[in-house]
Amino acid sequence: MSATPTFYILHGDDSISRDAALARMREAMGEEGDLNRSEFEGAQTSAAEVLAAVKSLPFLVEKRLVIVKGLIGFITRKGAGRVGKAAADRLIDELPKLPAFARLVFYETEPLEDSNKLLKAAQKMENGYIRYYSAPDHLRDWLRSRARSYGTEISPRAVAAISDLLGYDVHSRNARAKDARRRREGKQARALALLAADNELHKLVCYVDGEREIGEEDVAALTPYVPEANVFEMVDALTNGDGASALALIHQSLHDNPSDAGFRLFALIVRQFRMLSMTRDYIDRGGAAQGQAIAKAVGAHPFVAGKLAAQARRFNAAQLDAILKRLQRYDQDMKTGRIEPRLALDLLVTSLARA
Repeated sequence: MSATPTFYILHGDDSISRDAALARMREAMGEEGDLNRSEFEGAQTSAAEVLAAVKSLPFLVEKRLVIVKGLIGFITRKGAGRVGKAAADRLIDELPKLPAFARLVFYETEPLEDSNKLLKAAQKMENGYIRYYSAPDHLRDWLRSRARSYGTEISPRAVAAISDLLGYDVHSRNARAKDARRRREGKQARALALLAADNELHKLVCYVDGEREIGEEDVAALTPYVPEANVFEMVDALTNGDGASALALIHQSLHDNPSDAGFRLFALIVRQFRMLSMTRDYIDRGGAAQGQAIAKAVGAHPFVAGKLAAQARRFNAAQLDAILKRLQRYDQDMKTGRIEPRLALDLLVTSLARA
């Protein structure tokens, strides 16, 4: 690689770090940056247009910055055909010949596979800089570090709540899967979850306004993912025979999320009882009834696994099997239009409270 790269490939599933790197490159252009910077959308431009822009002599400065978003992914995608192949071949031929003043940035909005033809060719060129921005495997340390960068501390329970409510660890495991399709989908889901985590964290930072650390109660107060947390409380109420509180939690969740007709909340309840069934089975087979062990066995965050262990002890395997069968019947009735989701939820809670 040359001392000063003339082209850059920025990709990966951490768009926050990727965006920050691109912002630094824009800032480095200085006061004359606007006169010597061009930006393109990959699906709406051609390799020829991009190359022509980056080869144009800069005005009053020593470099020209050209940013093109998603071009490599677009021209190397399945279905790109001969046009895409020709564009990729042209870039492979032209990139090593870019003038010294060129700063061509390929900003890829999705991770490129290692087998990508253009990426593999670029890795062998001496004048390029390639960086994969990988989202963290686990969100906890990232959230703590990110909160400090905002000037705020965050409690371990709040960190765990955000991570689990976004399903981050599940997405991260899928991102490391051997199956290519599952790995790709996992990376996409993890990238979205990371963005959502940063958005929620920023709201929480503004909410506490430096007066104290962010706590679990703040997450519950502000996050739109509260239905997942409410499901735990609803199950707790049911196991205590408090059907009225369980119904109140259901209705509050539906009120706070008017776009949910009830299907999403029902799905969360189904997931909760499946996890409880898996936890109960694990304990009955002699597994350790501890958060870390259960987390590994059932694929849940340790924070959630501790709650699962406590709730699973209040049911036996036969009870959980019967509940899951009841849920399956309601699910079929909802999908066939025999019952409205909100009525199904009321009937479900009422029947479980009596069980």
